Amino acid sequence: MTETESFIRRLPKAELHLHLEGTITPATLKDLSARHDARPLTLREAKAYYLFDNFTGFIEAFKAVTRRLIDPEDYELVAWRMMQHLAKQGIVHAEVFISVGVIYMWRNFDPRAFEPIFAGLERARERAARELGLSIYWIFDAVRHFTVEEAERVFRKAAEMRRDYSSIIGIGLGGDERLSGSEPFRALYAEARDAGLRLTNHAGETTGPEAIREALSIGSERIGHALSAVRDFYLLQDLKEREVPLELNPTSNVRTGVCASFAEHPLRRYFDAGLLVTLNSDDPAFFGSDLANEYLLAHTQQAFSCDELRQLASNSIRASFLPDPDKAAWLSKIDSIR
Repeated sequence: MTETESFIRRLPKAELHLHLEGTITPATLKDLSARHDARPLTLREAKAYYLFDNFTGFIEAFKAVTRRLIDPEDYELVAWRMMQHLAKQGIVHAEVFISVGVIYMWRNFDPRAFEPIFAGLERARERAARELGLSIYWIFDAVRHFTVEEAERVFRKAAEMRRDYSSIIGIGLGGDERLSGSEPFRALYAEARDAGLRLTNHAGETTGPEAIREALSIGSERIGHALSAVRDFYLLQDLKEREVPLELNPTSNVRTGVCASFAEHPLRRYFDAGLLVTLNSDDPAFFGSDLANEYLLAHTQQAFSCDELRQLASNSIRASFLPDPDKAAWLSKIDSIR
């Protein structure tokens, strides 16, 4: 391990754009298949699901993998393995998307099917807090290219369950932006905000800067991807002035074909312009790069210095939904790392 790699792993940092299902490795998929398939997948067959070359291919691969998440024990297993890997990278806090919309789809949109699944996730979260010192918040993610009514089920379930689970922090809107923008969900975002939920949104990944403006207009507090903001000078100024956190995912964007290379990703331009940028891995098992590697690539591909990597780690804490005292404690810890 190089000095830079050691520094990255010692940096306390948060991951703010991470899909639970996207952390399922081929080895774990093989284990899930052994539990549920009449003819279990070999490791080679499991790995084949992770081969794709565009965004549409990724969506299809994601569905194929999540279809094998059946019972609460499956969710507890994948969550615990995710949390173990987060801790190994020096991640101290993560805000993790659960694809509740997809869970409902596989279960004929029966809302009663979700509570046992969430109990499994909570068992893993509580264990990670005890054994790893890792804090986790959950974000309930709806699928924008399903109907508004189906997103309503997801967001209202988040509001309902938040009364009993403080770990449920917010809602998100993922899926294929090319099929639906943010405007149809305006009323749902207002309702979620009034219920005390924080508001995130995927925008500008496969669409233009107008999608980011639309996401901001419905109240989104953090923007995932925001790749196309680089094409709109006035939008960049607005994001800077409003200090809107951006959840950037460079390797994800390269693997889905919406960005040519890590070196060409606007991460550096956004950072130098003073935007509140954070680095994230999105779906690390699918894209072959975890958060520690994203920091390393920022160093090797875009010449981020150790001090600038430290700033990215600080940004991740500032942009999180942690309480202010927790943020202050972690920011002090980050400053002390040499």
